[in-house]
Amino acid sequence: MKRPTIADIARRAGVSKGAVSYALNGQPGVSESTRQRILAIAAEIGFNPNSAARALSGATANAVGLALSRPARILGIEPFFMELISGVEAELSARSYALTLQVVADTEAEIAVYRRWWGERRVDGVLVCDLRVDDGRVPALEALQLPAVVIGGPGRTGSLASVWSDDAAALVETVEYLVALGHRRIARVGGLPGLLHAEIRATAFTDACRSLGLDQCVTVPSDYTGEEGARATRRLLSTPARPTAMIYDNDVMAIAGLAVAQEMGLTVPGDLSIVAWDDSPLCRLVHPPLTALGRDIPGYGARAARQLLATIAGGPAQTFQDETPRLTPRGSTAPPRPERPDDN
Repeated sequence: MKRPTIADIARRAGVSKGAVSYALNGQPGVSESTRQRILAIAAEIGFNPNSAARALSGATANAVGLALSRPARILGIEPFFMELISGVEAELSARSYALTLQVVADTEAEIAVYRRWWGERRVDGVLVCDLRVDDGRVPALEALQLPAVVIGGPGRTGSLASVWSDDAAALVETVEYLVALGHRRIARVGGLPGLLHAEIRATAFTDACRSLGLDQCVTVPSDYTGEEGARATRRLLSTPARPTAMIYDNDVMAIAGLAVAQEMGLTVPGDLSIVAWDDSPLCRLVHPPLTALGRDIPGYGARAARQLLATIAGGPAQTFQDETPRLTPRGSTAPPRPERPDDN
């Protein structure tokens, strides 16, 4: 778990540590080409010249980092992240650790933040969310040797520790439940394409529908916002063979979908059954209360934080499977109404 030092830069550049010091501090004593080469190497390995004293001191930061590549407006309204962070904070504060949170624009910006945090000794490790199908953050963190725990999986985490839950099993249980109620046309409003958990859920949904003999099942991607969830719902409910049941990848989109159904004159659950992921209190405050897939999200965050602190302390990188989300039926799901001849 070695942070970059002046000695590392000197070794890569093939110069003395004194020459590196001259270059980083803008002092004479090295040629301009050598200075630029040294500065490029420093940036590549995440060494910040303004933190040279801290980098040589060997002190720990007593902080962990969490960089999120989501619009800040979404983070402010999505209960999942608020509950996850509350669990992380509870565990960290009990160990006198702080959480450094930063919202970034994309994966490249996130990797740049990791390099800066590590080079400046801002954090002792990081939590990684929203694992992607082809995630450049994993090899970047491995190269930095920055202690990290991925919240997600299974797989695609390289040598990094991870905490994950079986979303596929939960999705299959949900489809089986809806089919047992009598639904044959089921739609799913999914998450952002490219996110591993969204792809896992989409595959599980398609496979479950196929194995149960359903031929009118569709997934529509979205961005987890209420606006996009409403648009997706409106499109699906406007089709000739509209679904009689819908599964949403978060509670914000599910609540938006409930509003759209009522706006279009449909009753829930009479004309449309609704199931939400992430059983936040919002699911129990609407009418009818939403059937939802839930789990202990603060506990999920706390377990990830404990694993990260153990990794920072030198423990082995381990993979921990958390509880599978549980389906809680409520008033938003029921058997579909018998179809009249003119329904289709």
